[in-house]
Formats: sequence, structure tokens, C-alpha cells
Amino acid sequence: MKEIAISTADIAPLLPETPSPILIIGTGGIVKDAHLPAYRIAGFPVWGIYNRTRSRAEALATEYGIANVFDDLDAAIAAAPENIIYDLALPASMFADALRRLPQGSHVLIQKPMGEDLAQAREILAVCRERGLHAAINCQLRFAPFVAAARRIIGEGHIGDLIDMEMRLNVHTPWGLFPFLNGIPRVEIVYHSVHYMDLIRSFLGDPRSVHARTVPHPLHPQLASVSSSIILDYPNPVRATITTNHLHRFGAKHQESYLKWEGTKGAIKARVGLLMNYPHGVGDEFEYCLLDDDGKPGEWQSSAIEGSWFPEAFIGSMAQVQCHKAGLLAHMLTDVGDVIHTMETVEAAYESDRRGGVKPGEV
Repeated sequence: MKEIAISTADIAPLLPETPSPILIIGTGGIVKDAHLPAYRIAGFPVWGIYNRTRSRAEALATEYGIANVFDDLDAAIAAAPENIIYDLALPASMFADALRRLPQGSHVLIQKPMGEDLAQAREILAVCRERGLHAAINCQLRFAPFVAAARRIIGEGHIGDLIDMEMRLNVHTPWGLFPFLNGIPRVEIVYHSVHYMDLIRSFLGDPRSVHARTVPHPLHPQLASVSSSIILDYPNPVRATITTNHLHRFGAKHQESYLKWEGTKGAIKARVGLLMNYPHGVGDEFEYCLLDDDGKPGEWQSSAIEGSWFPEAFIGSMAQVQCHKAGLLAHMLTDVGDVIHTMETVEAAYESDRRGGVKPGEV
């Protein structure tokens, strides 16, 4: 029975010897739960933090030993050292305006999504190009340790040709943690399933087309949608599907959260434990199964993968910006020029939802 050795060093992101200081713009829950813990682990220095409500910025500054606190964005930018990296963690609709205020040629990491629709995404891309910004989107799932492990196993040919990717989510998400989503026209796909659409693109490339349906729930009428079914269409025999149900209120027994990759010679399954009992999580699991030379399946093997989506994946997304600024990386994986194609895929999903399917009897 073949076993695959996966060491932490094999899947760790490249880090610069001398990281640049960071100015965080925004103090939402993602900053507290992921950005700041990740940067502390990686040794990335946070020079300053900005929020319109100064008390929120001061609370995080005290907890994480951040010396400079601002409630005026222009003042924060003016005071920042020349080699600063900007970390935008604002609502997506505010990105373009904030980017216009950054110095020409700055390095910046922009929290996902890249706008709330394709028009905003194109505006963000245009601003970045006009101002010569070196900008990446924080599509941090690409850098999660279990994803890095799967990518390494697939890259080494252990499961053969990748022909099937699936994300399945059946959990009870505490939507009250995200009040900024109330009342906006798009929620589940652009703010959540975008992670999986981006991840699938990173493995399989751009899909030919998208089929999607996204729906609300009667218990959350203030939210435009909370559950989705998405098919990303690739040439045969490749299949890619995303199924999300965020309102499974019937206990933990049948909750699920997993990513699965199947190939011609094996399969990989990773439990994404963060999303079960969010934000505390239940722990990840990583398994693989390989066919023998006669095409018979071996036993499923488990590997202990250090780290998780929160906060460790956020090390990788900032590390690419740090390394690009330091001249160690020629191209950032989630550069705005790449992620604009994720946003095109998202827009296609919403258009598919709007058009609807083919009615029985019409063909």
C-alpha cells in the first residue's frame, strides 16, 4: 500500500527574509480572526491600522501591539513608511475609492471578493492599472495547507489526470456575524462560493460556461441568498460542482463541509472543518486513496496536515505580495489580472440564475 509523505516544508509558502511593514485598512471580523493571527505567526510586521471608528482600531492595536492607529485614511497613508504594503479589508464596494488614494506603484492585498459585481471588479482592475498598483486579491483558500497538500499530490501525478472537483457544504452558518450583507442584492455566490469558483479555476482553468441557482431562506429575508448549486462546465470528462446549504438547522450529525478531487488513479478528500461550527470549527481532515497497478482501490490513508484555512491560509496570500515586493516572486498567483476571470465566472453564475433552466416540454 503506497503512502505519500507530506511534510510541512513541502507545502509552506515562500517567505521573505525581511518582510515589509503592513498598514491594515479596516477592522472587520476577518482582520481579527485571520489577518492579524496569520501575520503574527509569519512574523509580518503590522505598522498601523485604520478604521473610521477609532475605538475598534485601538482595541486591535492594543491586543496585537500595533503602534500606529488612525481614523483618517488619508492621514494613515501620508504617515506610512515608503515600503509599506497596504492590506484592504473593507466592504467590497469601497475598494475602488480606497485604491485611488494609495500612492502610485504601491503593493496592496485586497480582501475578496473583487467587488460585488463584475462592473465593480472591472473598475478595481482599471484603477490598479491606472495607478500602477501591484495588487492581489485575498483568495486565501488557494493557500490553505490542505489545498497546498492536494496540489502537491496532484502535481506529482499520484492521482493521475484530475477529472472531478467537488465542494459540498451543508452547515448552519451564523449570518448574524456579517451584518454588512443585510439588504445587498448579492450574497452567497459573490461572498462565499467565490472561494470555490476561484479554487476550481486554479486547478482546472477557466470553465466554458456556468450553470447556477442561488436562493434565499425564509428565516433570513434580509439576505438575498444563502444557498447555491453551481456547475462549472469543462470539456469531457471533467466535472466540477459546488453545492452550498448554509441553513442546515438540524444538528451536527449530517453537517458536511468537504473538498474532493478525483483523478484517473486516485482521489483526495479534505474536510474543511472551519465551516462547521463557524468560526470555531471542528478541525480538518485530509485523506487520499490510490488505485494499485491492477486498478483496484487501496485503503483510504489519512495525513496530518499542520494549519488550516483560518488563519494559516492568510499567511500565503500576504506572503505572495511580500515576496513580489522583495523581488523573490515574478508574478502573484491571485493578481487582479487573474482574479478578474473569477469575477467573470461569478457574473456568469448570476446570469445563469437569472435566465433559469430549460422547462420540461419546451424541447
